[in-house]
Amino acid sequence: MRFRYAFQKIVDLKINEKTQAEWLLSEAIGKVREEESSLSELHAEKNGIQEQLHRASANKATISQMMMYQQYADHIDNRITLKNKDLEKAQQVVLVKQDNLAGRMMEEKVWTKAKEKAQLRFKANMLKTEQDQLDEMATNRYRRLS
Repeated sequence: MRFRYAFQKIVDLKINEKTQAEWLLSEAIGKVREEESSLSELHAEKNGIQEQLHRASANKATISQMMMYQQYADHIDNRITLKNKDLEKAQQVVLVKQDNLAGRMMEEKVWTKAKEKAQLRFKANMLKTEQDQLDEMATNRYRRLS
């Protein structure tokens, strides 16, 4: 006789939910990395603009050119501020997804442990039944020989 767990579909569902939570966490981590990369690009762009601004001031640039560089630097600063907020939101999403995954992992573990215990009880019952049958056969053989 083969072991069949009555709640196998629930175990499968919990495994699938955990897998889905892992994918969502991976996606959220990818978003954080994307935001970090974008932020570092903005910082590099800001440094480049500041260098151009310093060179322009050293080379006797016009006030309008200096103002244009400064306005662009201010624009990049605003984008950096917004990108920092986006990064913070993405990091919060990662924390939520990590908590969700931890919960899904716990649920899967509970159901898997319950299945393992049921399987152990089944095996113990099978061994007991087998032993009872062997004992019965031995008793019958002893009676016939006596």
